[in-house]
Order: sequence, then structure tokens, then C-alpha cells
Amino acid sequence: MATGHADPQRRERILAATLDHIADEGVAGVSHRKIALRADVPLGSMTYHFGGMDELLREAFTRFADQFVAVFELHLGRAGTPEEAREAVVELIHLLSEGPRRELVLTQELYTLAARRDEYRELTHAWMNRSRRLLEQHFDPDTARQLDALIEGLSLHRSLDTEPHDRELTRLAVRRLTSAPGSGA
Repeated sequence: MATGHADPQRRERILAATLDHIADEGVAGVSHRKIALRADVPLGSMTYHFGGMDELLREAFTRFADQFVAVFELHLGRAGTPEEAREAVVELIHLLSEGPRRELVLTQELYTLAARRDEYRELTHAWMNRSRRLLEQHFDPDTARQLDALIEGLSLHRSLDTEPHDRELTRLAVRRLTSAPGSGA
């Protein structure tokens, strides 16, 4: 185990270990001791770096949301035309639904916390606002809001379905939503 100043990445390892642990066992299985063991840090590091379990969970989930937003930025940032923006949304839906189960589990764990506790609802609200702002670079605010929900819903359905629908059906759904009067595309 590395010690104090010789381990400048300790805080980051704790956050990564927290997300890994939640993905494996859920939020209910999180404890300081389990995270310290997984991060290979002394137990005292947990309270040194974080004021308590809620602070640790909020920061870990904020990191997760930041990673998700970076994926949106990457795909939507490449789009220069309305058609490219539509295709970026299709790509996002398929990327998110075909990606590692870890992201699906972490998202659902965060949503469960948000459904129960306001401070996590604020975190998901900030995440949704950031996603919508990126979508608003290509679509009007109402369409961006609907697209954000479509991305979440279709990604979830595709990832849980035993026979997920194909890209053409996703493309059709995105086109229908973005071709409506006032959609901005």
C-alpha cells in the first residue's frame, strides 16, 4: 500500500473503486471498509478524503455523470448538419445500450438514489441539463428535452431486451421526433 504524499492518486482510486463496487454490488453494499480494500488504501484515507459516505457517493456519481457527458460531447460535437446530429443521437443510443453493463447498473443505481433523495435528484438534474445543452446545439430546447428522454429510454430498453431493435428503428424514432414542426432540425 502506498502512503500519504507518495500516493497523489489515492483520492481518484477511491472514487474509481466506489463506482466499481457499486457496479458489482449496488449502493446498498457500499461501506468505507469495502471501498478502502478495493482501492488498496488505508481505511483512514476514506475519512481523510471524504466527509462521509454521502460525499463519497455524490462525488463518485458526479464523476460518472461527467464521463457520460463527455461521450455526448464527443458524438454531438462532430455533427455539423441536422442529419449528422440525428445520426449522432442514433449512435449514442446504440453505444450506450451495447456498452458495458457497468454503465447501465451505475445509471440505475444513481436514479434509484435520486428517486429517494433530493441531493441525488439535484445531481441527476444537473446531468440532464448538461446533456440537453449539448443537444440544444442542434435542436430546439423542447426537442432536446425529448431527445434526452428518448436516448435514456431506448438505451435502457435495448440493453435489457432479449432481442433489441436495430439501428433503422432507432433512426426512424429519432427522425420522427426531430422532423416535427419547431424541432430545430
